[in-house]
Amino acid sequence: MNWEQLLSLKRQGDTNKRLRKEQDETRLGFEVDYDRIIFSSAFRSLQDKTQVIPLSKTSFVHTRLTHSLEVSVVGRSLGRVVGKKILEKHPHLATIHGYRFNDFGAIVAAAALAHDIGNPPFGHSGEKAIGEYFKTGSGNRYKSQLTPKQYQDLIDFEGNANGFKILTESRQGIEGGLRLSYATLGAFMKYPKESLPKKPTTHIAHKKFGFFQNEKPFFQEVAHEIGLLQHTIKNEVTYSRHPLTFLVEAADDICYTIIDFEDGINLGLIEEEYALEYLIKLVKDAINTSKYNNLVTTADRLSYLRSLAINTLIGEAASIFIDHEEQILSGTFDAALIDKSKYQAQINDIIKISVEKIYQSQEVTEKEIAGYEILATLLDRYCVATDNYTQGQSSNYDKLILRAEGANFEYKNDDLYARLISISNYVASLTDGNALLKFQKIRGLQL
Repeated sequence: MNWEQLLSLKRQGDTNKRLRKEQDETRLGFEVDYDRIIFSSAFRSLQDKTQVIPLSKTSFVHTRLTHSLEVSVVGRSLGRVVGKKILEKHPHLATIHGYRFNDFGAIVAAAALAHDIGNPPFGHSGEKAIGEYFKTGSGNRYKSQLTPKQYQDLIDFEGNANGFKILTESRQGIEGGLRLSYATLGAFMKYPKESLPKKPTTHIAHKKFGFFQNEKPFFQEVAHEIGLLQHTIKNEVTYSRHPLTFLVEAADDICYTIIDFEDGINLGLIEEEYALEYLIKLVKDAINTSKYNNLVTTADRLSYLRSLAINTLIGEAASIFIDHEEQILSGTFDAALIDKSKYQAQINDIIKISVEKIYQSQEVTEKEIAGYEILATLLDRYCVATDNYTQGQSSNYDKLILRAEGANFEYKNDDLYARLISISNYVASLTDGNALLKFQKIRGLQL
């Protein structure tokens, strides 16, 4: 892979190449990507989607929106640090093509801002709830009517693939979705493969999948334009990651490791002194003991350690990227940057505590149980009403459901797979609160 191609400013529908040296520096194309994402309704909905605690009423607990903003800030710093080194190593990118180190930061910031835009309500359990409806719930009746890949898209419903759909899908009057630059879309594409074969190798890019079958043609167009390397595995085509995807992933890893841990402390799920000890281990080489000891409140101590931890891991991730740039460009680097960190033991200790004390806490567990019931109920009502409409057997109840909700999904589409993906996409687009409200109305619990 080569950087000039990877940094493509092309957008869906372009007929002429966009050259970096011809860009308006006051409104650079990569920065336009950021603006389009942040003003989109899909991004705004993240303010009421779970990051740590579903349906949390506590003001200082992160939502997907605050998490995404923080990941974007960290990603921008990572991109700038790496971009400066890349331009020093490949000066023709600046002298001939006009790229600046801030371009790398802008691309990573935009992709990081969008990294959770396709996630359903109720956190990762929302993805599982949608998948299990089609795998073990009433939705398994569709299996024989779908291709293996189409069915796998549904039973392993993936927020990353749904995000690519949201960012790129044409709708009436809106061609190409948000029309982001191909460089930003490439950096966003964390898992550049189809749902099958599932986990064909241990490569980090094969952990999940990155697009639904309906988006495959455009995904391939983007991959070809930016020069992602093609591989054939088990007779199927997969692609190498865009190098900047590793920075987006690192920004996410840094934030959820440190900031979810911080939320757990603020919620009282993790004892303060016990938790601070683990953070201190991570930043022991950078901590100013005198300054730290003068801090009185938990919030101030946490803020200081968080800042040091994030700064430490930004420097670490950037160094790992630069040290392995050739492997990354050749598609042979197969792990997350943070997995190669010298702080891996400390990071693993923090994540282990977060899993035990936060993600598996009673409050989270109980709300995830409710989330399963809510999403399964919504999916079933919409799918049944759509099936009956297609078969010309709509009951009055079906008609009421479609009158209330039919404008939000493609119930008139002749293609079964398109209908099911559309319904799943709509349910995934709901906020935690909206999903709960619609469930209550369907169950007659609220008028």
